[in-house]
Amino acid sequence: MFKNFFSQPQSYLGVDIGKTSIKIVSLKKVKGQPTLVNYGYSEATSDFAGQNAPLDIAKSARLIREICDRAQIKGNNAIAALPSFSVFSSVLSLNRTDKKNLAAVVMGEAKKVMPLDLEEMILDWKILEDAPELTAMSGSEAGNSTDSNNGNIRVLLTGAPKSLVKKYIAIFKEAKINLLSLETEIFSLIRSLVGLDKSVVALVDLGAVNTDIAIIANGLPMFSRSLNSGGIMVTKAVSDSLKVDFKRAEQFKLDLGLSMNNQPASQPPPIITNTITPIVNEIKYSLNLFRQENNKPIEKVILSGGGANLPRIDSYLSEALETKVIVGDPFARVAYPLDLKPALEEIGAKMAIAVGLALRDTVL
Repeated sequence: MFKNFFSQPQSYLGVDIGKTSIKIVSLKKVKGQPTLVNYGYSEATSDFAGQNAPLDIAKSARLIREICDRAQIKGNNAIAALPSFSVFSSVLSLNRTDKKNLAAVVMGEAKKVMPLDLEEMILDWKILEDAPELTAMSGSEAGNSTDSNNGNIRVLLTGAPKSLVKKYIAIFKEAKINLLSLETEIFSLIRSLVGLDKSVVALVDLGAVNTDIAIIANGLPMFSRSLNSGGIMVTKAVSDSLKVDFKRAEQFKLDLGLSMNNQPASQPPPIITNTITPIVNEIKYSLNLFRQENNKPIEKVILSGGGANLPRIDSYLSEALETKVIVGDPFARVAYPLDLKPALEEIGAKMAIAVGLALRDTVL
């Protein structure tokens, strides 16, 4: 699906390259407000190659080019996101030290926590000036957590494999688009779905292949975890149950959601709840772990990703997690023609990363 609104060529592109789809959102600042220029996306669940399929540089570049050409996206400056499951992040609590020695101290700590040799990674770090007094955790095990603040300097450390970064650079070079920067998906989601909210919230990105869980406090990621499970599981369950191919199974999920719109609130169909039970249990575990470590309530859970469009998923998760759950609206701070509201509400959840990326340079 593609849409074009205005002809202004100067804009920033947020490009979200997923396992089964590519989404592009073009924003421009107009009178100080981020404004939607156009958007496009391509989804290919029917020829899904598997969770461990390598990133195809030529195919990704071709799809990006096709989306831009068909949607008449004229902007040439893009920001992209590295997938959460391939990026390592940690909040370090360091003893007070002279700023001129801080870089060396951070590199020393990085050697202890990074999963690869530092020579194989690209590292980025920044001091968290207003970091909350919470225990920061990263990864899938509680053992990766750091100590609480205690007056020390807190640093957010992020590392990505050089080999992956080189692939992304190659994709945009082949697509003939200027890649301004790369960031991790979690920061894009914070920008589009959390904004200036300083409360403790959980982000759950229900992607096709992976589910990413992050807990945000004061606008900073204090916990992150990536699961090798996503919406493809539901599609496969529908496909197996009805003996139909993936494409028809995806359409069945959409039809099911539309057929329930005028019915009283209820749980999703058993074929969905039974399939996503492992994901729900992992979300529940992550939230409980954070609460136990910090003795802090989580105000709400914000859903994004294509899985957020599963019928009744928000009410079902709210009951299962005993926490308020909402489907995030990444276009809430973006100006756009009102007649597009129904369409953007329908696709908003799965465009959240792309919107957050495009917002990077339009909200500064």
